[in-house]
Amino acid sequence: MRRQALDLFVNRIASHNELQQSEDLRTFLQADEETMERLRSQETGIFKKKPADLMQMFKDVQSKVSDVVLGKEKPVEESNPEYEKLKHYVFELENHLAEAQKHAYRLVKRHRELGQSLSDFGKAAKLLGACEGQAIGKAFSELGAKSETLSVKLQKEAHQLLMNFEEPLKDYVRAVQSIKATIGERANAFRQQCELAETMKLKEINLDKLMLTRSDRVGEAEHEYKELKAESEEATRRFETIVRLMNEEIVRFQEQKTQDMGIAFHEFAKGQARLTNSIADAWRSLLPKLEACSSA
Repeated sequence: MRRQALDLFVNRIASHNELQQSEDLRTFLQADEETMERLRSQETGIFKKKPADLMQMFKDVQSKVSDVVLGKEKPVEESNPEYEKLKHYVFELENHLAEAQKHAYRLVKRHRELGQSLSDFGKAAKLLGACEGQAIGKAFSELGAKSETLSVKLQKEAHQLLMNFEEPLKDYVRAVQSIKATIGERANAFRQQCELAETMKLKEINLDKLMLTRSDRVGEAEHEYKELKAESEEATRRFETIVRLMNEEIVRFQEQKTQDMGIAFHEFAKGQARLTNSIADAWRSLLPKLEACSSA
């Protein structure tokens, strides 16, 4: 099961338009153990990071997102109706997906528990049949055998539910949480861009004053202004890159989600229908023998 889930995860990453160009991903998939060990010991790249470093990165991102969401910080925010609509959609989607995943987990658990109960009941019925004689003993033995057969079917369906229904929902909960982290990064990039633009205006005003007074600090002020302007332009480019990639990823995410969720719910409905029919057929085939025993 773990191997199946890992294969699915790696295939999804490898099919991503941006991630499939990553040298780190290519190295991870193709490098031998000696190469990987050498890369881990280097001072550059993601391989040098320890688990604690990665956890701290996630905590930092989570903290930034929480600060924005809970209002601990009051940054300058984008006044964009479409973006506000997108944020509302993402936060609502996370809640609904998490709720659906919780109930999917309960379904898997219920199937497993019912399967185990039927298995235990089947063994008990067989033992009971062994104590009885002739027709009734045979009926109990067949009842136990049917119960054990249905137990296997329920356990198998529980596994199918886990892999084809609960796991896809769990994947999308994680995907939405990543989008929320990107929303936090976008907010930070927008704030930095605005702060630098405002600082640059003040520097420009100060430079104009120094030039009018022919101050000997003009050269130093010009140098500071040029450095700040370059930094501001870089911040703008970074923000625009985040916006562009986020817009592209949201479109891809929605298209993929619609397809994956459609398949997941279709497989869920088919599996439940198949299981229900199997259970009904199994008990139905046993009814004549049980009726014969009860009327004897």
